[in-house]
Amino acid sequence: MNYLKSFDYNVISLDEAVAGLFDDRPLPPRSVVLTFDDGYEGFHEHAFPILAQHGFTATIFIVTGLVGRCAEWLSADQVKAPLMSAETLCELHRAGITFGSHSNTHPRLSGLSVSKQRDQIFRSKAVLEELLAEEVRHFCYPYGDYGRQTRELVEEADYASALTCLRGAANTAPNRFEIPRKAISFGDNLVGYFWKLHMKHQRKVQPADR
Repeated sequence: MNYLKSFDYNVISLDEAVAGLFDDRPLPPRSVVLTFDDGYEGFHEHAFPILAQHGFTATIFIVTGLVGRCAEWLSADQVKAPLMSAETLCELHRAGITFGSHSNTHPRLSGLSVSKQRDQIFRSKAVLEELLAEEVRHFCYPYGDYGRQTRELVEEADYASALTCLRGAANTAPNRFEIPRKAISFGDNLVGYFWKLHMKHQRKVQPADR
């Protein structure tokens, strides 16, 4: 975050980015969007104070059926870290953090029946909107897993966008429901961070592109 601040990056909301990418709205130079998947308690404990210190906003994608519980979708040999409670989500929302849907239980959507996909996509939106008393406009595919039917259901549910786990700059998106992202992990040093931020723009094509 110090790097972004030092090099005059503009951290903007996902709404602003989508409007700039697909509705011809002007975007400030060096625009970036910060997104976090799953809604781990660690965001509230570690990331949010740093974002607040820099005056940065972010979008968190929430697994609505597991709010206040643990990451039960993880395998048996992985630590099932705690997820933020409803009270914490509301606190962060009041502080300016945006929330999007990450499904109801974090399944691989493309492997489900159409009716089960629909339930995951529509239910999560309704639950989160009731909790926050605000429209939920953005979706993120769990595991980055989706197919044509999944994408069409997200559009039918009246989301404004959907984010993938395809790597690349957002302006390489073929449409507003297949927006790629750059993954920054705990193993990245500043050199790797520089490379991803400044150089690694091309969108990778994966089997989900169908």
